[in-house]
Amino acid sequence: MLKLFSQTGWRFLWLALITFVLDQYTKGLIVEHIELYQAVQVNSFFNLTHVYNYGAAFSFLHDAGGWQRWFFSVVAFAVVAMLLWWLKQLSRAQIILPVAFCLIIGGALGNVYDRLVLGHVVDFLVVYYQEWVWPAFNVADSAICLGAVLLIVDMFKNKEQKND
Repeated sequence: MLKLFSQTGWRFLWLALITFVLDQYTKGLIVEHIELYQAVQVNSFFNLTHVYNYGAAFSFLHDAGGWQRWFFSVVAFAVVAMLLWWLKQLSRAQIILPVAFCLIIGGALGNVYDRLVLGHVVDFLVVYYQEWVWPAFNVADSAICLGAVLLIVDMFKNKEQKND
């Protein structure tokens, strides 16, 4: 069993766990210390604002009546299962791809935990410039985005290696 973890992409699953714990910890701090809809200005372009997201990215389907909670949870579990299977297939030589997968897994599980336990996702990071405001997000969303960027980096890196 130990060989399976050390020789495959599963050796990075600690990163998914850290992502999940950090996400839940920061959400807990926000819920405990900032009232719902309260904004705490950090600097001229960044607020901590306690909000709930009943939908997906950019509040997609937030007002769909409740079924979306279960739909997004099933989709998240399916993605996590698929990524875990892919992680198992990766060789020890690969680094960027398993890191990307583990960030996505940790982020997905952080948000699905909120959906299943709370019925919504806690968001609190808000970036803005003058009248332009990016939708609120959280650590899990950030990890998923970073994982997606690393997937793109890996794709270009592997393309260059194949062309050599």
